[in-house]
Amino acid sequence: MEEIQHVAVLDFGSQYTQLIVRRVRELGYFAKLYALEDFPNIGKPGAIILSGGPKSTADEDAPDLDFDQLEAFGVPVLGVCYGMQLMNIKFGGKVHPSDRREYGPAKLRPEKYEGLYEGINHESQVWMSHSDTVSELPECAKVLASNQHGTPVSLQFGDRYFGIQFHPEVTHSHEGTRILHNFLLHAEKLVAFRIEDFKREIVDGIRETVGDRQVVCGVSGGVDSTVLAVLLHEAGVNVRAIFVDHGLMRKDEGEEVRNNFHRMGVPIETVDCAERFLVALDGEDDPEKKRSIIGNLFIDVFWDAVGDAEMLAQGTLYPDVIESASNAKSKASVIKTHHNRVARILELQAEGKVLEPLAELFKDEVRALGISLGIPADILNRHPFPGPGLAVRCPGVVTQERLDIIRECDAIFINQLKEQGWYDKVWQAYAGLVPVKTVGVKGDERSYEWAISLRAVISEDAMTADWVELPYSILRETSHRILNEVKGINRVLYDVSTKPPASIEWE
Repeated sequence: MEEIQHVAVLDFGSQYTQLIVRRVRELGYFAKLYALEDFPNIGKPGAIILSGGPKSTADEDAPDLDFDQLEAFGVPVLGVCYGMQLMNIKFGGKVHPSDRREYGPAKLRPEKYEGLYEGINHESQVWMSHSDTVSELPECAKVLASNQHGTPVSLQFGDRYFGIQFHPEVTHSHEGTRILHNFLLHAEKLVAFRIEDFKREIVDGIRETVGDRQVVCGVSGGVDSTVLAVLLHEAGVNVRAIFVDHGLMRKDEGEEVRNNFHRMGVPIETVDCAERFLVALDGEDDPEKKRSIIGNLFIDVFWDAVGDAEMLAQGTLYPDVIESASNAKSKASVIKTHHNRVARILELQAEGKVLEPLAELFKDEVRALGISLGIPADILNRHPFPGPGLAVRCPGVVTQERLDIIRECDAIFINQLKEQGWYDKVWQAYAGLVPVKTVGVKGDERSYEWAISLRAVISEDAMTADWVELPYSILRETSHRILNEVKGINRVLYDVSTKPPASIEWE
């Protein structure tokens, strides 16, 4: 992607750094995150953003940057939080520990509503997270904005260096995206990023990398693996798409996956191994061991089906690349944890035979790529589904009886959401078994059966999530149908937990 004048985001360790990349891409420009040691190899960016970080500039091991190299790029630079403090020091100013840590909302009061603050509302809310503060400004600095206490929170150093003490990338900074937009207007060489352009780049890269070799990939019916398989098919390479049906999927989902790929004209091979997974899980109730059993067995089944592989394609996304880095000093792309245990995959990776064409995209960008590939909307808008399948929605031991109950309850719930026009308003929804039997009354007899919990959340990236305030009519009808149609259930609950502290899935 070096052909595009991108925005280089340098990572000083902030928990929000990935969001900077997201916000810039939402503004229509390609952005990429770099570790500090990769700074000399960031190509020819059109703008540079220095992220925040947990360290103090006074720490002995505080992250540093060669400002002579930064100057050599000759492009606008924005320092966020730690980035601004470091910038202030490099230009001759001073930073000292504050009397108190400033964390949370603050009011932004620009000196002038122009430049970086063009179009910003009066006393717009911004989000602070720092313990140090700028105590002395260099001669070249001027204050662009202060907070409600009169403390400088935005500085400009010369013509093209800007610093902000707050985090514009989080939603708590109400006009943070506008501020980022205003900064990027100073970058004359940025080229608008379009998913169609990126698709051409990816397809050309696949053809060049794969050549006449065969590439294999696993498909699950989820968005990522579907887009990956269709993309490889579009590139015209020799691809084998393998669908491992482990028997832990939703009601009729195996057939639905096969039908969907048939609709898209992409051949897939199905490996039916439901019984093998049930046997492997027999009697196991520890959630981590269940995940490990499923992950390792899936890999065994997949590679048994593959045989000899010249290349392997994976649907790794950009957040996977960032989060899978082994430590703060390495942002290299690595495969997911349970895959790392498999020597065969590691050998392919070491030989440069692991293909990850989606590794620079976020989830919403993958969906946009899917649209450009002509994938039907009902496939692209499917709710996320965990790799271990219904096992994570079945706390305790996994049995055929419990899986069947979850499938029936889940199908009723999802159908109600679709019929009432709520499916596309929800990030993810499902039914999970509560492995506790409760007393109920059915007919003239007392019953002693399981409870089922319904869950529906809204989220942008699954890092945080809030429960959805579904209409009572949907909950009432869903509960009524489950209690009347699903044998073994006599109680229906609705999960109103947020993430954090809860997770989206049960296990």
